[in-house]
Amino acid sequence: MTVFLAIALVAAAVGSGLIAGVFFAFSTFVMAAFARLPTEQGIAAMNAINVTIVRSPFMMLFVPTTILCVVIAVFAFLNWRTPPAMWMLAGGALYVVASFISTVAFNVPLNDALAKVSGSGPDATALWATYLKDWTWWNHVRTVACLLASASFVRALMVL
Repeated sequence: MTVFLAIALVAAAVGSGLIAGVFFAFSTFVMAAFARLPTEQGIAAMNAINVTIVRSPFMMLFVPTTILCVVIAVFAFLNWRTPPAMWMLAGGALYVVASFISTVAFNVPLNDALAKVSGSGPDATALWATYLKDWTWWNHVRTVACLLASASFVRALMVL
């Protein structure tokens, strides 16, 4: 069981770390670059990414890492008295709640609203400005959560 748990923790640490890197890139330069584009071009670029990402290898990392984090959190809860349990539960909760659930609850609805807009009129410009601010804020949350989840899984490995 220890070998299986160690493999699961390594996979969760790597998966959440990779996702943190993707989110970090968006938070630090992709969204800033889109903000420099004219409204119509920025919206078109982000909409293109939003269509592409759901059919990309990113999803083959994002969703399985979520499932793995749920399994690790449940295992930690059921084995609470073991040394790595607290770190496993923290990592699982951080990833699932602040990365996966916040994506579904905040970023995806913002993406859906953006997909309904085209052009560069005043309504599009106002929506785009709000989108950039709100989407990036939630992306910062996801970035930090994934990074902390990865660190929690590494710490769990250290005390395993």
